[in-house]
Amino acid sequence: MINSDYHIILQDVESLVNSGISRNDILAAICDLLKNKVYHYDWVGFYILDELKSNLILGSYCGKVTEHTIIPVGKGVCGQVAQSNKLKIVQDVSQEGNYIACSLDVQSEIVVPVIKEDKFVAEIDIDSHSPSPFTNDDEQFLTMVCQIVSGLF
Repeated sequence: MINSDYHIILQDVESLVNSGISRNDILAAICDLLKNKVYHYDWVGFYILDELKSNLILGSYCGKVTEHTIIPVGKGVCGQVAQSNKLKIVQDVSQEGNYIACSLDVQSEIVVPVIKEDKFVAEIDIDSHSPSPFTNDDEQFLTMVCQIVSGLF
């Protein structure tokens, strides 16, 4: 059972998804919501699989500007999640051999796939400036967020 704060945020995510605004606007609003409501979420963004299924393209995000707007499937934590369709948590990015550094401030990262009809379509990527902040609550919460947004793809 996830904490009550996450339940409230999930209701807000569902309201956004059902609001009728564009997918990009919904994803941007979700990024803002998560970054502003969860202390240890310092960068929140969605990467979307391209039509050729070879690259992830940065969509909406909230946080510092990144030069990593295109990530090949298989490269870095985001690319590994796209390849495996499995959530990945890196509690200490300095220990990750395939890590693509976006900022020196980032200490940890969680990436959760968005799956639609058993196929990877996108992912949410969250960087944290805190060491080892991600818990089972984060895994469950972000998996639910991704299930809700999968209907947008």
